[in-house]
Amino acid sequence: MNVNTIDNLYWTFVNHKEWNIYIAATSKGLCFVGSQNGAKQELLLFKEKYFPKIEMVNDEVQLEVYKKEIIEFLDGERIDFNLNVDFRGTAFQNVVWNALRSINYGETKTYSDIAETINKPKSVRAVGTAIGANPLLIIIPCHRVIGKNGTLTGYRGGLDMKKSLLKIESIY
Repeated sequence: MNVNTIDNLYWTFVNHKEWNIYIAATSKGLCFVGSQNGAKQELLLFKEKYFPKIEMVNDEVQLEVYKKEIIEFLDGERIDFNLNVDFRGTAFQNVVWNALRSINYGETKTYSDIAETINKPKSVRAVGTAIGANPLLIIIPCHRVIGKNGTLTGYRGGLDMKKSLLKIESIY
């Protein structure tokens, strides 16, 4: 792909049972999954931060493959994703997000576990901050990260969404 090519940011709205989620993708892959019942403003803020110069295009067809896999997960019919992703973050965030992708369905890890996984055992707070910036809720399974004492801790999508996702995986 030509580096100078200006891509579009394709977006749509997933409305399935009690789930109402904005999603967005570039031609490279899914780049944003919003919070449950989140406002469109969440998507717009993401776009302004990571894609300020490209146009947003509402395109259900372009995003159908992503929407289908998310719905299958929400219905308990999918345990992992086979879709392309295009996450944008700092080098540290990308390392943390990739570590999150290694947490198996139905499993949880602590923030300390993730810090150990990336060989930064003293960076638990930084790991927490990177997890909080995860642009791909559900796909990058930060809902599987819990407090050291087993408690549910902060989640960009809210604790109700985290509980719902863990319930789908029979963890909570």
